[in-house]
Amino acid sequence: MPVLGLGTWENDEPAQCTESVANALDAGYRHVDTAQIYGNEAAVGEGIAESDVDREDVFLASKVWIDNLAPADVAASTRESLDKLGVDSVDLMYVHWPAGEYEPAETLPAFAELRDDGLIDRIGVSNFEPEHLDAAADALGEAPFANQVEMHPLLRQEELREYADANGVELVAYSPLARSEVLDDPAIVDIAEKHGVSAAQVSLAWLRESGVTAIPKATGIDHIRDNLASLDLDLDDEDVAAIDDLGRTDRQLNPDFGPDW
Repeated sequence: MPVLGLGTWENDEPAQCTESVANALDAGYRHVDTAQIYGNEAAVGEGIAESDVDREDVFLASKVWIDNLAPADVAASTRESLDKLGVDSVDLMYVHWPAGEYEPAETLPAFAELRDDGLIDRIGVSNFEPEHLDAAADALGEAPFANQVEMHPLLRQEELREYADANGVELVAYSPLARSEVLDDPAIVDIAEKHGVSAAQVSLAWLRESGVTAIPKATGIDHIRDNLASLDLDLDDEDVAAIDDLGRTDRQLNPDFGPDW
C-alpha cells in the first residue's frame, strides 16, 4: 500500500477538488482517499480522469457512511459510489465508523460479497479500536486490510500500532497534521529547522517511519508538493525519540456517534 496519499475531507468545492486530485496525481501521488459523506466522489473521479495517470496506477479508496451499513444499503450505496467516481471498482472500501447501522455479522459479509463480485478489492474499517477490530475479524474470518484513524505526533496511537503489527492490518492516518496543530509544536519545529524542511514534512515522515500511510488533505499545489517531499526526509533516532516523548493525546475529531474512547 502507498505510504502517502491525498485526503479529500472538506475538499467539497467541485472544481477545486477535481484540480487538486489531478495536480496531486501528476505531481507523483498514487493514492487518493474519499468517502460517501464527503460529497465529492464525482469530483475526485473527474480529477483522476483529468490527470495524466492511468486509473490502474491509482490506489483509490472510499468509505460507506454509517446510514448505509445495513447489507442491502452497503451494496446499493457502493454501486452509487462507483458511478459517481466513474470507475468499475475501488481498491479499498472502508466501513467509515463502527456506528449507525453497523452490525459486524451483517455489515462485513456484505462487504465480502462486494469483493467477491469484483466491485471492491480490499475491505477496510475506519475509526476502529482493538475490540471493534476483533469483532470485525470474527465476522470476516480474517483481519480487515486497513484501519483508518486519526493519527499524528500528538496522537500516536501506540495500542493500535501494536495491534496492526500483530495482526497484519495496515494503519492509515487521517488528519496527520492534527489540523495544523503539529505545525506549532516546538519539538516538531526544532526537528524541521534541523533538517531545513517544513513541520508538515516532519510529521508525515514520522508516520511513514512508523509504518503508517498518511493521507493529508491539500488543495494548493505548493502544499501538495511540500507533503510529497516528506518522502525524501529521513528522521534520525534522536528525532523519532523526541516525537515519541511528546506525551500528548490531542484528538482533533471525537464525534458523539463514534466509539467511547
